[in-house]
Amino acid sequence: MIIGAMFVAFGFNMLLIPHGLLSGGVSSVSMIVGYLTGGDIGWLYFAANFPILLWGYFSVGRRFVMWSMLSVAAATLWLQLLPVRAIAHDPLLGAVFGGVIVGFGSGLALRQGGSSGGFDIIASIVTRKRDLPVGMLVFVLNGTIILALGLLIQDWDAALYSMLAIYAAGKVVDVIHVRHIKVTVFIVTCHPESMRQKLLERPRGVTVIRTKGAYSSAEQDMLMTVTTRYELAELRKSVLTLDPHAFINIVETVGVVGGFRQTHL
Repeated sequence: MIIGAMFVAFGFNMLLIPHGLLSGGVSSVSMIVGYLTGGDIGWLYFAANFPILLWGYFSVGRRFVMWSMLSVAAATLWLQLLPVRAIAHDPLLGAVFGGVIVGFGSGLALRQGGSSGGFDIIASIVTRKRDLPVGMLVFVLNGTIILALGLLIQDWDAALYSMLAIYAAGKVVDVIHVRHIKVTVFIVTCHPESMRQKLLERPRGVTVIRTKGAYSSAEQDMLMTVTTRYELAELRKSVLTLDPHAFINIVETVGVVGGFRQTHL
């Protein structure tokens, strides 16, 4: 989370802010206010994220928001430590590489179970009910703000460069985050009942299939469940904690027909 926050701050201070560009969403609000007033963008970023983090605490869950709070606090600290200095003098390069680096930091935070704040949290709340790619959803939300920026201040060069940065960030987030990719997990275990109860703590369906080993002829239960790639690491950890000798087979799922709720760890 701290490393991801460092990438976000680096993209801000070294590539976007020196050219007067925006990163989209809540951070764009803090940047605009900072540009107009000369205020500290790092502290403005923290202040703008606070109410959204509070909303996410009640709508998403404590664990997700606590990690997000760490990410936002770390990004605020990195914004104070890293100097504001342009390493790319062409605003096009600043937009493209700034977007890629910010997207990498945001995607890293999302993959580890948190977010970099702002629209990442709003998008995560929406994707609990709709199976949408997080990065592209954030791009749509941010693009709306950038369009309004161009209409209000009539600086279409900065607005279009900013949209390019947001698009690059969104694509990188989707590559790293892969939350919308489904997998089917087959678990063969000697402790089927405790495993079933553990898996059912989350809103996922579980099917129990009776199996027989070809070599040992021992009968065991196999549990089958469909989950997201985002939740796979936590699922694997839970299974091996209950049964270190469990056999786990993970298969990428092309599609799911029927009810499938999005959730957070």
